[in-house]
Parts: sequence; structure tokens; C-alpha cells
Amino acid sequence: MFKTILVHVDGSPRQESRLRAALLLASAHGAHLVGSAATGLSMASYAVLNGSMAMPVSNREFQALRDAVASQLDEFVAQAERLGIHGAETRMVEDADRDGLLLQARYADLVVVSQDHGRAWAERGLPQYLALHGVRPVLVVPDTYHGKPIPGDALVGWDGSMPAERAINAALPLLAHAGTVHLALVNPDLQSGLHGDEPGADMAHYLARHGLKVDVDVAHTRASEGDALIDMARDCHAGLMVTGAFGHSRYREWILGGVTRDVLDHAPTPLLIAH
Repeated sequence: MFKTILVHVDGSPRQESRLRAALLLASAHGAHLVGSAATGLSMASYAVLNGSMAMPVSNREFQALRDAVASQLDEFVAQAERLGIHGAETRMVEDADRDGLLLQARYADLVVVSQDHGRAWAERGLPQYLALHGVRPVLVVPDTYHGKPIPGDALVGWDGSMPAERAINAALPLLAHAGTVHLALVNPDLQSGLHGDEPGADMAHYLARHGLKVDVDVAHTRASEGDALIDMARDCHAGLMVTGAFGHSRYREWILGGVTRDVLDHAPTPLLIAH
């Protein structure tokens, strides 16, 4: 069960969709909700800037940053109460968003953030940073999410990799509530050494022993693996997608975009990732 759910708070229009997802899960699991917002400037950086000739930050400017974050956190609590959750906790972190969330994630079971798609290049990379450097699963919520049941039916990407296995294990508390778990394999014949004689059968048995209803869906396609998984999720009207993060070389993913990048940007439904 998820008992502590951490939500990224930044006051942006994206916040409501990820808050709706977090609230739905908090209600289903009886979980405590924590909102984390960051000033973007650590105390160490503040001290360094003030001691340099380059760009000193006045006490007034630093306090203005803190006041803006406090206002965002107050609005987060108000949003949560309007949506039916009372007693949400808030954390102000004097650091960058990603480092503040990474710190707070140590004390949570799940981290909830938004998709990167549409963000400026300099702002991208939060979901995968948290998945790569943290130890908690990350739920990535599209801006278009309006409260569809999670998981409903679930689409689980399975390529035989360790990240995929970790993502599946991390998702078990959610998959336990799924109608059907669609175990999705894309061109498994190209990775026969990872899948055995009957691709997906062993993982399907593993999930079935957890009491899950499992269908093995295999796609043979020339589309990219990411696009194939997204199409399969749409076809089965999934309320949740689950995939491993960076199943291939991180260098290769950075150069070519990769499965992780495609699914992170364009998943039509909340996506749980782990590494």
C-alpha cells in the first residue's frame, strides 16, 4: 500500500491534474498527502551569491522567494480541500525543484509529477531525474488527466529488463486494484534471450500469483517501442501505464530519444516509472 504520497507543487496550471491523480490514490489507499515546493535557491547558494561580486541576492529578494512558495503551498492545501482531502502536509525546500523532491521522496512511497511535454528545454527532465536518482516510483500525470480511475485496466510494458521488473514490483499496490493487467510486449522475438520460448508467460504467471487478472498482448510492428506501447494503452483504454525507465543505455536514449522519452512525453494516461 502507498501510505505517503509526495506531490510536486509549483503553482502552475499543470498542478491540478497531478493533484487530482494524487488525491484519488490517497483516498483509495488511505494515504497521507505531502506537497513539496522549492524556492529554487539553496541556503548554500544564497550565501555564495551574497559573498560574491557577481549577483548578490538581497534578504528582501530571498524572502520574496520564500513568500511566493508559501503562497503556492497554501493554494495546494486549499485545492486539496476543495477536492475532498483534508490534512495535507506541506514542505518548503530551499533548493532546486528536483533536488528538493529527491530529498523528500526518501520519506514517501510514491512521487507524483507532471509530464515534461510542452515545457521549455531548460525545465525538462524532472520525472526521469527522480526515477534515476531516487529509490521511489514516480507517477507521471498528463495535463489532460481529469480524474479517470487509476488504474482501471492497466498497460504494463515488459521487455525482460531490470528497470521493467522494478517498475512492475513498485506498481503492485496499484495493479492489485486493476480490472485487467495487459502485459505488453513489443517485438519480443528480437530479444528472445530475455523472454524464453513463450514471451511474457513467466511474468504473467508471477502477476497471476498476486491475484491479478493478466492478458499477454504482443505487438509485432515497425513502429518505435514507445509509440507501440502508447497505441496499446489507447486500444485497451488503460487508466495506468507502467514501464521501466531507461531500459537501454542512457547514452543511447539521450542521443536517439528512446522508449522512455517517447512514453514520458506522450503517454495518454498516468504513467508509473521506476529504474
